[in-house]
Amino acid sequence: MATSSSFIAIVSMALLLGSVNAQLSTNFYSSSCPKLFSTVKSTVQSAISKEARMGASLLRLFFHDCFVNGCDGSILLDDTSSFTGEKNAVPNKNSARGFDVVDNIKSAVEKACPGVVSCADILAVASRDSVAILGGPSWNVKLGRRDARTTSQAAANNGIPPPTSNLSQLISRFNNLGLSTRDMVALAGSHTIGQARCTSFRARIYNETNIDSSFANTRRSNCPRTSGSGDNNLAPLDIQTPTKFENNYYKNLLQNRGLLHSDQQLFNGGSTDSIVRTYSNSESTFNSDFAAAMIKMGDISPLTGSNGEVRKNCRKVN
Repeated sequence: MATSSSFIAIVSMALLLGSVNAQLSTNFYSSSCPKLFSTVKSTVQSAISKEARMGASLLRLFFHDCFVNGCDGSILLDDTSSFTGEKNAVPNKNSARGFDVVDNIKSAVEKACPGVVSCADILAVASRDSVAILGGPSWNVKLGRRDARTTSQAAANNGIPPPTSNLSQLISRFNNLGLSTRDMVALAGSHTIGQARCTSFRARIYNETNIDSSFANTRRSNCPRTSGSGDNNLAPLDIQTPTKFENNYYKNLLQNRGLLHSDQQLFNGGSTDSIVRTYSNSESTFNSDFAAAMIKMGDISPLTGSNGEVRKNCRKVN
């Protein structure tokens, strides 16, 4: 008798733990918005055709959204008189971009099925499409998130790992959100696309020794040593193919050509060196691990059921 009651208790606990994400499913909108995927993809494709960097920008928005109080579309909210949003937080100011593209996607989705699809889910689908369009893997996106009604600049300042992070800080931050060390190294591979601002890598190219000298010299040409000079000048995170999603990011790390301090920390004589080697040798392993890690990241603290809302305009609460 005790055994069966213990079993029931264990099952109940499993159901309780699983209930957070049980309401997310890959077919959440299959009847309520059957044209969702085609609508999002065509708008993302159009944006990337105009500017290839936009794929990286949309992917980064999803990452920065999920790492601040979960994947709830809060990064998209403009500041109001009642709260200061995330857009001007240190990790996002002068760097988070693609909000206009999200607006375009939302408008197109609203035409297809008004008031049905959340901005949080639109970000999740747009990030998947961005990766796939730029040559990376695809995956089935779990859906059913709802949008936050508030946000916190402080949470964004504290929640998103800065480019100055060391390996233990990166591992700890990802682990705290339910992401493993391997997930962290795989997700860092998103830096195979996109650009970074001089202010994010200045200290690395002038002060650090675990950096390829010719690479450092190349980067110095567009990033002056003096703070305040050229802060917003851009450099590709992957010097080889900044608009193609593959595993060159890890090959660069093996040559001490990581642009950010936090990038090179993944291959610097520490516990993640072996994972970086694996991904540099096998693009297929990287692709499958990246897709799995993106699905896990999308599971971080979603608002479901009657929590939150489905915004009509991604920039403001209804």
